[in-house]
Amino acid sequence: MAAPGYGKQSAPEQLPRSATDFAHLPAREAYLASLIDHLPDGAAMDVKTLAVLQPHYGQMACRTALTRLSTAGHLRRVRERLSSTDCRWVFHTYFSRTPRPDAWWTGFLATGEASTSAAPDPPTERTRNRTSPVSAAYAALAGLGLADPRLALSAADCATLEPLAAEWLTRGTTPALFTAALTAGLPRDGVHSPAAFTRRRLLDKLPPERPRPQQQPQPQSARILECTACRTPCRTHALLGGLCRTCHGGTPTNPPPRHPGRLSPTAVHAHAARARGALLRDNVPSTQAS
Repeated sequence: MAAPGYGKQSAPEQLPRSATDFAHLPAREAYLASLIDHLPDGAAMDVKTLAVLQPHYGQMACRTALTRLSTAGHLRRVRERLSSTDCRWVFHTYFSRTPRPDAWWTGFLATGEASTSAAPDPPTERTRNRTSPVSAAYAALAGLGLADPRLALSAADCATLEPLAAEWLTRGTTPALFTAALTAGLPRDGVHSPAAFTRRRLLDKLPPERPRPQQQPQPQSARILECTACRTPCRTHALLGGLCRTCHGGTPTNPPPRHPGRLSPTAVHAHAARARGALLRDNVPSTQAS
């Protein structure tokens, strides 16, 4: 675990875990992203710690992977002042299992609340009766089968039950709590009709409407974003994929050293001939030279 005020912070409104969460990433980034995803909030996730937690990649590889996870929309580095009257700062790395575009991160980090309108477009279900992007309720229903195969629903079942699931989410249920409530305590002898069983549970376990407490206006804490690669403080609009302009595509701060190219066979023979000639001259006896 990191020191208090540091370490990993999970972003809100993430979809339930599945086997394909990081399938769009290269093998190294997918491996480290899965490792970070399973770390608890407050855990250290700096390059030194990540290199120690697993045996496959060193610190430089972990540093490069974190940069690529940032450009893929999975994390952002933030330094935040505790309050307007407190000079202490904390340093967080926000991680999202669900990749987010820059607009979503900007809205969330500016207000501290997730912006549904800025969320990435969900995948499209290409079915006979559905061509529009799926809603959060539809995605939560479709994810039940991934959590427990006994509740695997068809596309038509998800479309039919979508209004009931949407009511759960409207009442403050997160996708993770939705999945846990629907899959808990399933019959041991199996579920004969997943759609009918899910409908019954959606009705019987519908959570109550929770009154929203009146929020007192509080001074907003100062929050500064950092470049994931070089840790330079930046304004939100100056970051592209969590990187400053230099690290994203400009001239690198420390360009890699240039290595000489491979010599051709002709050049190798020429160098060898000159070396042999130099050795012969050095071995000529002094009497012969006089």
